[in-house]
Amino acid sequence: MIEVKEITKTYGKKESAFTALKNINFNVPDGATVAIIGKSGSGKSTLMHIMSGLDHPDSGQIIVDGQNIHELKQKAKDKFRSSQMSFIFQSFFVEGNQTVYQNVSLPLEIAEISLSKRRKLIEDALTKVELLDKINTKARNLSGGQKQRLAIARSIVNKPKLIFADEPTGNLDSTTGDKIVELLFNLNKTLGITLCIVTHDQELAERCQIQVSLKDGELISLTKPTKKPARKSKVMI
Repeated sequence: MIEVKEITKTYGKKESAFTALKNINFNVPDGATVAIIGKSGSGKSTLMHIMSGLDHPDSGQIIVDGQNIHELKQKAKDKFRSSQMSFIFQSFFVEGNQTVYQNVSLPLEIAEISLSKRRKLIEDALTKVELLDKINTKARNLSGGQKQRLAIARSIVNKPKLIFADEPTGNLDSTTGDKIVELLFNLNKTLGITLCIVTHDQELAERCQIQVSLKDGELISLTKPTKKPARKSKVMI
């Protein structure tokens, strides 16, 4: 369970002060899919950064499984985040000169997982995104869709409970983007990972169980679709 309690965030001071978030409250049950939606400048990414501990609120609490993550010291927060959370961004952030194996290995290196255990974890993650045959390929030689699948493999290799995805299809064409969305929802369903997506795409938002709609830093609606959309067949790129 993620509890977002009275989150407020202001940037700047005095005349230049800008309130990015104003007293935001909602809960996300374990294993849920949630979309944070709104126009550019509404506070979507700021909220995601605060929920994940990448940024700090001026007031309020983010409680994950009973732990207020913003009360942790930085080292403990980093450890908690690396063991419980993963991130997917629209720009992929893969290392082009490294192999697929090396890219997926990075979170395991940070978590100090032994070399003897890494290979199986990496192969399992690559199998889930159907990239095992590219394990020794340099990331720069992958297509855009394959790079995003690589980013997803990297995000699930340490078996997180929660994935934050910030506009994960923003740099992909619509067909490839649809396939990435299917993959994310399939991982949510099969692995039970809580999926939190920042998006301006209303159609994508409507596939999520919870929709958090922001405008000018305020929560203007918190909705749950009355009808589950039909799931498409599993597809890969």
